[in-house]
Amino acid sequence: MLNKTKLALLGGASLLIALPHQAMAIDAAQVSEPTVFYANQPAPPPRTRAAYAQPQHSNLGGGFIEFLFGDGPSAQAYQQQVYQQQPAYYGNRQALPPMDPQQQMIYQEQESQGDPRLRPFDPKYEKQLVDYQGKERAGTIIIDTPNKFLYLVQGDGKALRYGVGVGKPGFAWSGVKTVSAKREWPDWTPPAEMLARRPDLPRHMEGGPENPLGARAMYLGSSLYRIHGSNEPWTIGTNVSSGCIRMRNEDVIDLYGRVNVGAKVVVM
Repeated sequence: MLNKTKLALLGGASLLIALPHQAMAIDAAQVSEPTVFYANQPAPPPRTRAAYAQPQHSNLGGGFIEFLFGDGPSAQAYQQQVYQQQPAYYGNRQALPPMDPQQQMIYQEQESQGDPRLRPFDPKYEKQLVDYQGKERAGTIIIDTPNKFLYLVQGDGKALRYGVGVGKPGFAWSGVKTVSAKREWPDWTPPAEMLARRPDLPRHMEGGPENPLGARAMYLGSSLYRIHGSNEPWTIGTNVSSGCIRMRNEDVIDLYGRVNVGAKVVVM
């Protein structure tokens, strides 16, 4: 009877010793993780299994208790690797389809409203031959200030019509003048009255493409007013000047070649 009792105790002790080691062996096994593949990326290399030395002095019994409170390989085996999103996953996006022509025209019109330099030129201000039923003889220049047109009477009931920019409110005028002088690429010297209003203006500017008088100028009598070109063609058809009549450079060059000194100018 005593021998049987000893054998039972010895077997129980062996079982208690074996169980922690089996649990540690199971816990130390590498936990398999799902393999993640990304678009346009080669498959990752196979994982390398790592063997960890068993802790020499552990009284925690292994398993889940060892994982919670231990700092050995059993705890390390449960750590998971963090993956970052690969840039290639978002690559090769398709280009947007081309904009509909009508939508593109609307978009350009909206853009031009913010910047007047992008505003398309109104075709009604292009030079054209029109009917004229007035009493002025051929060679006379007529300025229609309200409608922003300049007429050069041709005779036979016809006139050449050009679009112009005219005086701002408070600077418009009317009367009869004559062309007293003509200049190509004229210099510009702002009068004292203008400098008083705009002290930022230069005191003198040589003729050229940047000069506000443009390519040609026709001086009206002894006044400060001129019919001249402009490097701001988007202002044609507006009330913009200090009393001068401005034209596009190509139009003022054409008019300059048709008008003689002494020509009558009627400003309405």
